[in-house]
Amino acid sequence: MDRKASSIIFLAFCLVASASAFDILKLLQKDSELSEFSKLLKETKLADEINKRKSITVLAVGNGGVSALSNVSPDEVKMLLSAHVVLDYFDEQKLKGTVKKEPITVTTMLQATGKAQNQQGFIKLGLVKGEIAFGSAVKGANLDSKLIKSVTSQPSDISVLKVSSLIEIPDLGSASAPKKAPSPSEDDDTAAPAPSEDDDTAAPAPSEDDETDFSSPPEPEDSPTEAPENAPEKSPEKAPEKEKPSATAPAPSAASRVEMALGAGLVMGLASLLA
Repeated sequence: MDRKASSIIFLAFCLVASASAFDILKLLQKDSELSEFSKLLKETKLADEINKRKSITVLAVGNGGVSALSNVSPDEVKMLLSAHVVLDYFDEQKLKGTVKKEPITVTTMLQATGKAQNQQGFIKLGLVKGEIAFGSAVKGANLDSKLIKSVTSQPSDISVLKVSSLIEIPDLGSASAPKKAPSPSEDDDTAAPAPSEDDDTAAPAPSEDDETDFSSPPEPEDSPTEAPENAPEKSPEKAPEKEKPSATAPAPSAASRVEMALGAGLVMGLASLLA
């Protein structure tokens, strides 16, 4: 039973040891000039992410070099320091055997964050006047940081190299800044499209012969022509009045008048005889 228990304890110890094979903060204590670099790794919690990795190389910068980061936002500091962690193992001996005339490109932890743009997550290793130097893989960037010495290493696990200065990553501030929603512009594809001539949903333009055109009031067909400037104004014609029915009896016809005259003559003749 004692033998079995000791075996279990040993296996548990091995699992714990393999889960965290190194502590980057303790490794950086081997050089007092790296205290500020170590402090930034701790503040940005990048040290915890490094300790979870295997087969990496940390390009550490002295206290004088990291002083330029005092006024930089924490997010940008973390992104910049992530570009100083190579996702491969390079000690000084391996560097000398790998780096030749042509620079080589390696991947950093910045690329693993998904925030890098335009090769920002990669750096180049090359020779500058016979010395090993490092620089951003972004087009136009220089190999501006030189190898000083190897601080410490654990073969195949981690290598800590001291470099002369921070590697400059072009446009890193824009990569760390939050993206703003684009404002609608005239050329914005998201803007509502203007109705096209062939759009079935657009209202058809009124034609010249369209009888339902309400853009202007309809003119009468027999509209009067404009009178000359000097022509006398005509008074508006009155509508003809309707004939009112006469209250008197209708006038007698010609035959009736003759009969009446004869009757009157007879009456007068009789009257003269009787007198």
